[in-house]
Amino acid sequence: MDLPFDGAISAFFENDAPEDVRQAIRRSDKDDILSPSYPHDERLSRKTYERDYDRLQIEMVKLQSWVRAQGQRVVLVFEGRDAAGKGGTIRRMRDNLNQRAARVVALSKPTEKERGEWYFQRYIKHLPTEGEMVFYDRSWYNRGVVEPVFGFCTHEQREHFFEQVTPFEQMLVEDGIHLFKFWLNVGRAEQLRRMLSRESDPLKQWKLSKIDVMGLSKWGEYSAAIQDTLARSHSPETPWTVIRSDDKRRARLAAMRYVLHAFDYPQKDTKTLGEIDPTICGGPDLWDA
Repeated sequence: MDLPFDGAISAFFENDAPEDVRQAIRRSDKDDILSPSYPHDERLSRKTYERDYDRLQIEMVKLQSWVRAQGQRVVLVFEGRDAAGKGGTIRRMRDNLNQRAARVVALSKPTEKERGEWYFQRYIKHLPTEGEMVFYDRSWYNRGVVEPVFGFCTHEQREHFFEQVTPFEQMLVEDGIHLFKFWLNVGRAEQLRRMLSRESDPLKQWKLSKIDVMGLSKWGEYSAAIQDTLARSHSPETPWTVIRSDDKRRARLAAMRYVLHAFDYPQKDTKTLGEIDPTICGGPDLWDA
């Protein structure tokens, strides 16, 4: 299957990727962690992952039962670079939940009508009602990072966004919504390795877009926009949780643990939950460009 950008990622790898990134990918085995600053050398073993995952899924079902019974509203925002693992983490968190009450919101580019609306309006339409959990696979934070990097918004529009985003989120929290903001942070070599894998696999090529390919050469611009966004939209009431996602297995477990630890639901098995690994899951100071 030939796509408009077929071979573009391989071409970037061969011609434009930094030498240390190319060498890290060429020397690596599939279970190696490519980022030298990541606190673990290898991915979590499948056996350990599946054991912990099964236990956490039981707790996720308990949590959803409480959310529905008590009429709670939960919003989980997932942000991160392309191939950081947002979609995969969301899928694993929802695996055994009632899908109708645990919705995914993954919006495409705004329509002409939406471009004329208040920026947050298209996202507000998808907020949860009582008893629902809503997972945003990218969110209003497009204006903080993706849009300015690609010139899809003006400097004034981005500044206006930052003036409004914290009051907007505080209103959600004050209205009783449980808001979680996750930034999945992946290293440059690991991101490129994942995108090369997608390019070569006909079953994964649908995950790629022209924006993904164009973004490979904008690592520095993305880094600056991410740092600025985390600094300007992190508050005690609406904090960011950064998860280092070079190891997808650890990242998925960390996201589930973080959410489950935040609630006091019936029959909660704290021992089964396990501890959150602070070396890969924490505040914005954990973000590593």
